[in-house]
This record gives sequence, structure tokens and C-alpha cells, in this order.
Amino acid sequence: MPLFFLLALAAAAPPDDHPIMVTGHSWAPFISPFGEPFRAKKTDQDTMGDWFRQADRDQDGLLTPAEMRADGERFFALLDGDGNGLIEPEELVEYEWEVAPEIQVGSRWRAPSSAPALPASKGERPKDDSRGSDGSDYERQGAGRYALLNIPEPVASADANFDRAISLAEFRQAAADRFRLLDGTDKGQLSFTDMEALRPPQFVPGSKRKKRARDATDARVGQRLPISR
Repeated sequence: MPLFFLLALAAAAPPDDHPIMVTGHSWAPFISPFGEPFRAKKTDQDTMGDWFRQADRDQDGLLTPAEMRADGERFFALLDGDGNGLIEPEELVEYEWEVAPEIQVGSRWRAPSSAPALPASKGERPKDDSRGSDGSDYERQGAGRYALLNIPEPVASADANFDRAISLAEFRQAAADRFRLLDGTDKGQLSFTDMEALRPPQFVPGSKRKKRARDATDARVGQRLPISR
């Protein structure tokens, strides 16, 4: 077998010395803008609220850019296992396999909901039913299925210079960029109500997808991007 193929298999495999220990639930987690998963322990738990309260350090009900940055720095420290100031490929694999395996494309999941999802029929795989904000048949991928921002891999996407290692400076820049994406009106602060308005539509079991007409404007194109200041 070619050496490059063996190396590719080794890179894709989960770490042998760190078994995957994730408690599964029938409802989906909330993935923070930085990729941190928040899993519910009861059916009425608001996992997005859990993240917001954690990030809102002064508990004034408003999330600021400084608080967003601090929350990113906290999660960065958790992922930087060796404390060298970089999230390196091995640590990224550990994140994707152990910390948040739900973000993997093709993983078994259900759309976010405050109530347990209906069980699938025997032998039936749960459908990927997350849809775009326009109600179209557009499906989110990876972490975007559980998050406010449609970023499939929030940690790896912070690697701005594509050197396969994410620095603290890059994570801080990602915090600033993602706050601007969430703060569509440039208020400089975000309330929980603001966040709730950004939740992706929840899938209702038994409902049908709303298909977009061929000549309809594609609302997914031209979405607002952060502007460097």
C-alpha cells in the first residue's frame, strides 16, 4: 500500500490514547461561534442560553466584543493542550473527534430543538434537515447545523494564513470577525434576543421542505461580511 495512503489514514483516525467519551442525547447541541459544544442534560434546557450566560462575564445581559474575545481565549486555552500558544493538527484532530464529533459531515444528528427529537424508524438514518434562513432546501454542513453562524469547522477556519496551526492572534481575529457577523446593525453589543433572532429555522418532524422557485433571488448569496477597521 502506498506510503501517502497510509499517512492519510493515520491522520484521519482518532487518537488511540484518548477514547471518544461523548454522552449522546436525542436532541442536538448548540455550537458556539468558536466551535464549543453545549449539550442539554434535560429537554427544557436552552443550550444557547448556557453559552450566552458564560460569555456575558459581567452578567448585564449584553455581549460585547471584549467579552466575545475573552470567551474565545478561554476556549483556545482548552484546545491548546500543550500550552504552546498554537492549536496544532494533533489538537485539531482531538477537537473534531472528541470535543465536538457532531460537527463531522455525515454524523448522526437532529436539528436544534428544545424538545427531544422523534425517534427514526428502525433502520432509518435521521435526515439532515437544517435549512437556510429563507426556508429553502439549502442544508448547512458541519457545525453550521447547530450554530448561529454557518461555519462548518469553526476552529480550523480561524487559520487565516493556512499554515495548519491556529495561533491565539488568529483566534482573537476570528472573535472580532464573528462578532461583526452577528452584530448586523453595528450596535457594538448583542442581547440574547438578538441572538435568538439569528437561530436557524428548526425542523418540524413531518413538514415538507419549501423549494425555491428557479427565478427567485438566492438569499444565501451576498450575505454581509465583516469589514476590517
